[in-house]
Amino acid sequence: MPALRKKASAKESTKEVDRLLSAVGLKHGTRKTRTPKARAAQQSAEKAAAKSKSAAKPRLTAAATVLRAPLFEQASEVVRHGFSLRPGGKTSVYGKPSLNLGFTPSDSKTNVASNRKVFLGLVAGKRSGGKSPELLCLQQIHSDLIHIFKKKPKAGKPLSGDGFITNVPGVMLAIQTADCIPVLLADPKRKVVAAFHAGWRGTVKRIVEKGVGRMCLEFGCDPADILAAIGPGIHACCYAVGDEVINEFGSQFTYSKELFTEVHDLDPIKEKYPLLFLTARAPGHSNLGPQTHLDLVEANRRQLLDAGIPAENIWASELCTSCHTDLLFSHRAEQGFTGRMMSAIGIVTSRR
Repeated sequence: MPALRKKASAKESTKEVDRLLSAVGLKHGTRKTRTPKARAAQQSAEKAAAKSKSAAKPRLTAAATVLRAPLFEQASEVVRHGFSLRPGGKTSVYGKPSLNLGFTPSDSKTNVASNRKVFLGLVAGKRSGGKSPELLCLQQIHSDLIHIFKKKPKAGKPLSGDGFITNVPGVMLAIQTADCIPVLLADPKRKVVAAFHAGWRGTVKRIVEKGVGRMCLEFGCDPADILAAIGPGIHACCYAVGDEVINEFGSQFTYSKELFTEVHDLDPIKEKYPLLFLTARAPGHSNLGPQTHLDLVEANRRQLLDAGIPAENIWASELCTSCHTDLLFSHRAEQGFTGRMMSAIGIVTSRR
């Protein structure tokens, strides 16, 4: 239904422009911005991509739930993990009741604390006896700063950084996101886990690649034993970037060109009335034309491979935050007024 409404809205907008121009005696030009064959091919590709995304989308329920990586489920005796989804929870300021897990200005601390308790219970699972694990968060700053915990940290103000690693049972490392890429790592053999917040700045600073190195250095991990899960984030379909980002990646990665694609504007009004959108700027200096999109998921997958993790040990969610705002929070798609998701991982406390 949303796709049908969007298509109908585009047709209505075009008709309205037709009406306004005809009122002053103007007609649209006959120049084609794309051939019918090219347009049909692109539309076919878009339908296939939409069908693929729809098939990967979890079923919505009113109750709070979490997304899990199949690879980690195989090591559930050692590792607990989960990626939060939007539905459920105490928060109503962002529309339907949602599981906002970030202390945003628009939500109450009471709601968030309640939501975090629900999330922690879902991730840790029901236990007979013993304490619930403690949820550890960072003051995220879009950096490559990684903290190592070889003993349980003291309670207090969260540390600044965007990654942490531990071998301490009874704690859950949690990353907050609303478009950026969350990456969880686990070495079940040595009982070591890690969590990373990879926006474009952290990604270009190789935070995930450095994180694998720190796991090996500090805990003797072997990349061949490490499992990796890349959680929901904004995908290449929706992540348009500017020259600053393109240049930063180009200066750091020999394969940077493989991470970017050009996406053409499919606005029907611009296609029908191209002359209305002409600009006096010199070619190459206008905002019109194709946009450049970055594939952050692939960028982080490449770093995991470069760090020595086998391809079969890497799982990546197919869910794009911007495409699925009914299921996930998206800072970009919702113009900044949105909640935060959490991705958490921890070592299971051995029972006695």
